[in-house]
Amino acid sequence: MFLRLIGCKLIRIKGDHLIYGRVDLKRPIVITADREVPVFIIRNNLRTLGFSIKEYLNCLKQI
Repeated sequence: MFLRLIGCKLIRIKGDHLIYGRVDLKRPIVITADREVPVFIIRNNLRTLGFSIKEYLNCLKQI
């Protein structure tokens, strides 16, 4: 999974949401576990991580 590849760890699960964190992040990364993640959520999480879309796509190629 992308988040584990970049050093995020699963902090907790609340309902159908997975909450990931990393020491240098100001806020957690939240995704849904049971359905596709909408594009706007991916973009918001990339902004939190400090990743561009191009960097994200390059990481996905490695998975």
